[in-house]
Amino acid sequence: MKEKLYFYYTSDLHSHFENWPQIVGYFNEQKKKHDYKGEEYWLFDNGDHVDRFHPIAEGLMGKGNVKLLNHAGYDVATIGNNEGITLASEDLHSLYDHADFKVVCANLTCNITAPPKWLERYHIVESKKGTKIAVIGLTAPFRAFYQEIGWDVSSPFDVLDLLLPEVENEADMIILLSHLGINDDEEIARRYPSIEIIIGGHTHHIFKNGENVDGALLTAAGKHGTHLGEIMVEWNQEAKKVTKKEAYAIPTEQFKKDEEANIQLKEIRSQAVRSLEVPIANLAEPMHIAWFQDTPLMSRLTEKLKKWTSSDIAMLNAGILLDHLPAGEITYEDVHRICPHPMNPCKVELRGDEIMEVIRAAHTKELTEIRLKGFGFRGEVIGKMVFAGVDIEVKRRSDGEEHVVNVSHNGFPIDHNKVYSFATADTFTFGRFFPEIAYASNKKYFMPELLRDLLSDALRT
Repeated sequence: MKEKLYFYYTSDLHSHFENWPQIVGYFNEQKKKHDYKGEEYWLFDNGDHVDRFHPIAEGLMGKGNVKLLNHAGYDVATIGNNEGITLASEDLHSLYDHADFKVVCANLTCNITAPPKWLERYHIVESKKGTKIAVIGLTAPFRAFYQEIGWDVSSPFDVLDLLLPEVENEADMIILLSHLGINDDEEIARRYPSIEIIIGGHTHHIFKNGENVDGALLTAAGKHGTHLGEIMVEWNQEAKKVTKKEAYAIPTEQFKKDEEANIQLKEIRSQAVRSLEVPIANLAEPMHIAWFQDTPLMSRLTEKLKKWTSSDIAMLNAGILLDHLPAGEITYEDVHRICPHPMNPCKVELRGDEIMEVIRAAHTKELTEIRLKGFGFRGEVIGKMVFAGVDIEVKRRSDGEEHVVNVSHNGFPIDHNKVYSFATADTFTFGRFFPEIAYASNKKYFMPELLRDLLSDALRT
């Protein structure tokens, strides 16, 4: 006897709620169809539903996202890095206290208190005909960040080595909610043949019709709710095996909106915005921003970063400030609006010659004009790099490029062999922008404070 099992999922929504009412509308239509036919179905979220760039996530510290998942009828969710390392420890600990769904993440542990009651390594759902499906969750192992907030995260491979024998004994089929990225997903498929389906995320890739890797079905639905995932599995009860499996990433833009979800979204946003209306400062005159030049507001923020991290030198990109501040009362909502990025301060140790390389790279048009997406940055373009703690003399060449002539610290030329403390945004410890920062052996991340918390403090003073 065969039964068809259906699984629907979202991944990497990042609090982009533009298509949320359409997603809920589609789920509800599919539920009606399956209920009419007597078919089994479940709803999953694969992490990074929360993103503090949005007022709903910021004002309610992710709990508004949980309300939306509850209302939509989700069954299981895992944790992405945006839930895991952009919230304070206590906010993460209480995030899913009122979730109506199960939360699975097998490689995450809490070091400072007892683990939250909602955290499970895996959860088993069972069909009406008795088929047991284990859903395991794994999240990206950003260990340095988790340890700063009193949590810890383990290698997904070490966890699977220990966990899978237990799960294989309890379940007929295994599905992995993987917030690890495409490369780890492919390696897991090759190493662990008992995992039938890997729902992928974190790297924002899309598999429109699924991908088969060594017998495992890999599926992914991109980011921001532009697509949702749909999986169909045919299970042979007598043979105790999967006889067919299909996966699709379905565009959501043209789906009919669920009006109740739309109303709830507006209500939660209003509640979140009210919580952000906390006065920060009162400005006698407007403070303007510019992405390709220094401004008093940007200079003040960079200087605050230098002092707050007790660093010799600080560097930030002007593109992190997205809008002007008007004269009059400034609230935390205003600060969030102009600096929505979930980016933390970071301090590294660099030799003088490495700092010179960073400063030279920072003055190239190629870098300042990069249209950056990801790495915590939620703006449009990197923009001019603004420094505190150093005096930089530049000359503009005929091709428009700036040439760094001299750099001094406390009135003395940078000593190429001396080690300096250098503060910047954690964004620049990733990727290709500044290899000297990315590969620095000594890094300190400051958490849970975000750059906008420093901006608020700078405005207060």
